[in-house]
Amino acid sequence: MEHRTRPTLRCLRNDLKISVPPVDVPLDEVKHPLIAKANEQFATEDTTHERIRAIDDEVLFKVKIQRWRGAIWTQDDHPWLVAAGQREDNSVDDFYAALERSTRAARLRYNVDHPKSTSAKTYCNHLLPNEDDHERYRLEAGVRLIRQLDETVSTLIRASLRDGYEHTFTFPTFALSIQVRADDGHETYVAVRITGSVRENLVYLVLDLVPGCDRDGWYPEQRLPHRILQGAEQAWSNIMDPIAAAKLLDEVD
Repeated sequence: MEHRTRPTLRCLRNDLKISVPPVDVPLDEVKHPLIAKANEQFATEDTTHERIRAIDDEVLFKVKIQRWRGAIWTQDDHPWLVAAGQREDNSVDDFYAALERSTRAARLRYNVDHPKSTSAKTYCNHLLPNEDDHERYRLEAGVRLIRQLDETVSTLIRASLRDGYEHTFTFPTFALSIQVRADDGHETYVAVRITGSVRENLVYLVLDLVPGCDRDGWYPEQRLPHRILQGAEQAWSNIMDPIAAAKLLDEVD
């Protein structure tokens, strides 16, 4: 499974000096060499990484490209770029030196403000993703789902166009099946089946993603070609523009 690295909102604004993009742009896709390098370096769990030894209250790893330096936190479902800066050789302003200095100062402030002090030399909690970061991730979920659905619909249609059979992809909470029949001299027929409990707006979204079909032309089916639908199944059929079907095949072939 590939893991995408996201910058925290604080890191994006304050360290990388990038404005937060609209919600339809996932933060792991923001154009910056350090984010791109982190996505490459932390894509899989079996890759060895270099720890930032000066930080002892959290496990942070180094990411480097050109003069950019960053700190990656991996104790979540995906890696986070929690701090970033520039390399400054033999200078107190060098990113890793500055990170150590700032987190040591944060540790002193923490111990002053809390009756139970931390025994660590550094304190990084203020750098880690907070509720705003997690809320942004949840807001992007719709974008990620639409992209996955769009790619899946196209893949299933291509597969069915090649052999005429129904093809299925299973999502965490439902299964999507598509069958296309495109006989020479006849209309191109497409059937969509969803198995599982889904919201009505997701059904409309899936149907809208099928190219070359009249939005008002979807007809609810009561049975599949070889059997009656079961209770957890829904199916619709439509006529697909053969030009749109051919274009889908051309995109790969």
